[in-house]
Amino acid sequence: MINNESLKKFPHNHLLGIEGLTPPDLNYLLDLSDHFAMHLDNKNTEKLDYLKNKICINLFFENSTRTRTSFELAGKKLGADMLNISVASSAIKKGETLIDTAMTLNAMQPDVLVVRHQNAGAVKLLSEKVNCGVINAGDGPHEHPTQALLDALTIKKRKGKISGLKVAICGDIMHSRVARSNIHLLNTLGAEVRVIGPATLIPKNIESLGVRVFYEMKNGLNNVDIIIMLRLQLERMSGSFVPSIREYFRFYGLDREKLNYADENALILHPGPMNRGVEIDSELADDLDRSAIFEQVQMGVAVRMACLKSIVENKAKNGQ
Repeated sequence: MINNESLKKFPHNHLLGIEGLTPPDLNYLLDLSDHFAMHLDNKNTEKLDYLKNKICINLFFENSTRTRTSFELAGKKLGADMLNISVASSAIKKGETLIDTAMTLNAMQPDVLVVRHQNAGAVKLLSEKVNCGVINAGDGPHEHPTQALLDALTIKKRKGKISGLKVAICGDIMHSRVARSNIHLLNTLGAEVRVIGPATLIPKNIESLGVRVFYEMKNGLNNVDIIIMLRLQLERMSGSFVPSIREYFRFYGLDREKLNYADENALILHPGPMNRGVEIDSELADDLDRSAIFEQVQMGVAVRMACLKSIVENKAKNGQ
């Protein structure tokens, strides 16, 4: 068994976002995630049974490969019974309301729901209608808390800290729930955060979240320690936000020339899926010395193990 008795407990019934979580909340989840990451890295065959006889339901209203399978693998590694509900073939697709869906799922008596939805706030609404714990796997452009946690864990493992680091989040800030969750987490843990992108993809008043805004990569990447490249979310865009893909890569795609503006040991992250030759040069993405993109995938399972365990145990502690 993993010895985490020295850690305090996560005090929340749900994980709906990073905003509002305290440094102790975040450090608890990151420390527990690190325990699980070491457990997985050691190829430990010891079966974990923290969630034995617990039911976890993945309910994804949007398509997902990495996040859904990562949660499924995380639950199975903890001994949980995992159930995936395909919205495309369910009553939800036939017109059932979100509230009706919540009542139906509640009758199944799950211990935790992992929910992705295309509308901001939908996961919070669902959490108010069920008796189990709820984890937000991404709600529209609002938040994606487990992605921010796995990014933070990746950074800590490579850099040894988060506080004091200069972090640049680059690209499609406007449509990115990953950007928002990362901004909240990194600021809470003491990093200096800046966002870089074309004016059409930078939300108004984003400075109120505690970031510096740059519209050119040269100035924005100056001496940064971490570069988080974001996917250009064309499916969420109505209208013309960028002149062309070629122009976008020329000014905002990460290549060797732009990387040279950053610290010589700057680390590159990307939440995926990557559009090679759009947000990042393919050769850079595969450079294991500078890129931690594939490490992020590995950290994802450990982080989701920590989140599932924390939410289920807190619900059980509260007698729910």
